Amino acid sequence: MVKFKYYGHSCFLLEDGQYKVLVDPFLTGNPKATIKMEEVECDFILISHAHSDHLGDAPEIAGRTGAELVSTPEVLGLCEARVPGLKQHPMNLGGSIHLPFGKVRMTMAKHSSGVAGGIACGFVIYMGGMQIYFAGDTALFGDMQIIGRKDELDYAILPIGDNYTMGLEDAALAAQWLNARHVIPVHYNTWPIINQDVKHYAEITEAMSRAQVHVVEPGSEIEL
Repeated sequence: MVKFKYYGHSCFLLEDGQYKVLVDPFLTGNPKATIKMEEVECDFILISHAHSDHLGDAPEIAGRTGAELVSTPEVLGLCEARVPGLKQHPMNLGGSIHLPFGKVRMTMAKHSSGVAGGIACGFVIYMGGMQIYFAGDTALFGDMQIIGRKDELDYAILPIGDNYTMGLEDAALAAQWLNARHVIPVHYNTWPIINQDVKHYAEITEAMSRAQVHVVEPGSEIEL
């Protein structure tokens, strides 16, 4: 059993009853955030890239909680500069690591990185018997089909906001290529430039893929 708690934008928490994995903790300055960085408890923090709406409060939360940061070396270097002495595990595209809750594999994402020399990424998270793919910020790219063949994805957490990432149609095609059983849309309606009709996204995605779309409002949670 894994709980998905959505804190707004692309920030969410996965909890298996023992471990808590926080992802892209943009809370301070996030108009959709439903929790303050001082209130978050976690054991691990995954960071997809260094743009401020994803790196967010990661160093400060890690410093307070003792959580281990997982990201690319360039992103972790930024974290270390802000809060020295953090626990961290650097990795890169195609790599995987075993952690107490399961495993994390770092995947490609087609997006700018927010740090010189860096790359954006996504993650496949193996937790509680589930295989959960978080795409990060990304355009649609053909290798999503490979991700879907390599892993029997239970959930795909996909950006749908357009302008900076995939829009509705591309994110629906991503769900088809990934062959995920379920999809949770994120990275939309935080600001007017990424406003989207999420109900329409659910309709077109369910029409062209096997996925069931779960619209989770900020501050809400579902059991995966």
